Amino acid sequence: MNLFKQIGQVARRELRLWKARPLYLWGSAGTVALSALFFLTFFQSGIPEKLPVGVVDLDGSSTSRNFTAQLDATQLGKVVAFSDVTSARKQLDRGDIYAFVVIPERFDEEVQAFHCPKMEIYANTLYPVIGGALAYKDVMFLVNLTNGAVQRQVLRAKGLSDREIMGIIQPLVLDAHNIGNGPTSYAYYLNNMILAGILAMAIMLVVSYAIGSELKYGTSKQLLELSDGSILTAVWGKLLPYTLLFTLLGVCLQLLMFGVLGYPLQGSIGWMIVAMFFMVMAYESVALFIVSLVPTLRLGVCISALYSVLGFSFAGFTLPIEALPGWLQGFSYLYPLRFYYQIFVREALYGAGIAVWWPALVALLAFQLLPYCTFLRLKNAYQYQNYPRN
Repeated sequence: MNLFKQIGQVARRELRLWKARPLYLWGSAGTVALSALFFLTFFQSGIPEKLPVGVVDLDGSSTSRNFTAQLDATQLGKVVAFSDVTSARKQLDRGDIYAFVVIPERFDEEVQAFHCPKMEIYANTLYPVIGGALAYKDVMFLVNLTNGAVQRQVLRAKGLSDREIMGIIQPLVLDAHNIGNGPTSYAYYLNNMILAGILAMAIMLVVSYAIGSELKYGTSKQLLELSDGSILTAVWGKLLPYTLLFTLLGVCLQLLMFGVLGYPLQGSIGWMIVAMFFMVMAYESVALFIVSLVPTLRLGVCISALYSVLGFSFAGFTLPIEALPGWLQGFSYLYPLRFYYQIFVREALYGAGIAVWWPALVALLAFQLLPYCTFLRLKNAYQYQNYPRN
């Protein structure tokens, strides 16, 4: 029988399984669609707005009330007033607020006496990117402004002119030019990579489940018979619908962000689609490799879940890989998301072209060689079904 005809038969069999088990579509298209709706809406203005930030005002003076009003007027902060530190700490521990600041007693008096009052800031670092860090940054920015205002008041009392005062408070003025992300929008890089990471997670879980379910439900022999005993034909035909589905989902995300929402794209959308296609293929290959190593549905899905979650940390878009300990930096090469991130930065943000990021593309291609090391093990598992099914 013709090879392509056999692949087509296996692919049609898989589509019938989709109809019988809606989990495949819910676990792929449903997950990606809901995640896109949440994150694209959450970062609609570029950064989150009105994050709840607590204020414990132990002074109650006009100066402290002015500080609270200015904090509430910022884009990020929404002030929640507390009467004592204990109640604010409880709210912080429950996650109802992301940070809180304590304005000490006699705050205004010490400012008027040219002393240095100390303000305490508590932030929830369980939300290092979206919540805690942004709230902490917002409070620190306002504290620095207050510090500058206090210094200006002291220096004015000493008879210095405003020009001299600004030379002391701010001796250097930065003229910053942000390349690739002029508005410094969190959405431009977080959404691109978070949604790509969620897509990668869906690929790992759905593909590992699809491969492992043939063993769990005892249908692997039927699959091999349909492909004339060729494990390559069986795998190619089985993964063909998933490759098309996940590539379509990835391209839709790219077109939505780069086209509809106007995210910066200095390079070619064509190259970004190519990168997305090879990232999908790379994660399918990793999932197939894992299930082939441990031909058990439960263990394969668990390992795939753990692997895909760690990809967010080792991609480099939340914490630079160079900032990790040397022995940890090598782990970043085990995740296709890391190389997709390199392509995204160099092509979408900088428009550098393939001459700069082609090694990352080669790395994505290298991941597709992994399953060929374990195909014989998978074929034996499919043929003899001598592995536990639970």
